[in-house]
Amino acid sequence: MVAIAEAFSWAGLLVAMAFKYGLGWPLGVTIMGSVHGALFTAYVVTTLIVFSPLRWRIWTLAFALVASVPPLATVWFERWANRRGLLTAPDSDAPTFWGQVRYVLKELN
Repeated sequence: MVAIAEAFSWAGLLVAMAFKYGLGWPLGVTIMGSVHGALFTAYVVTTLIVFSPLRWRIWTLAFALVASVPPLATVWFERWANRRGLLTAPDSDAPTFWGQVRYVLKELN
């Protein structure tokens, strides 16, 4: 859901930029820039939160984060990940990435 919202906000920002530079109406960029910035941040934070429980490899995480840069690429990534079953939590008792980090920090303390 966040990936799709981020993509729509990207598209909205591009339209607002066309209005700003084509017609001289800068208000749209001010509004859509803020909306897109918030949704971009939400997408990145959501990606960083879900990659561990979904047990993504580091390359999948990298693809997800890189997809936040080009317009509408988050929708492409979401569909790609969904087709490969990467958006459902696997049944595993193995520790997650953040679980391993927590263990290492606890041991270092």
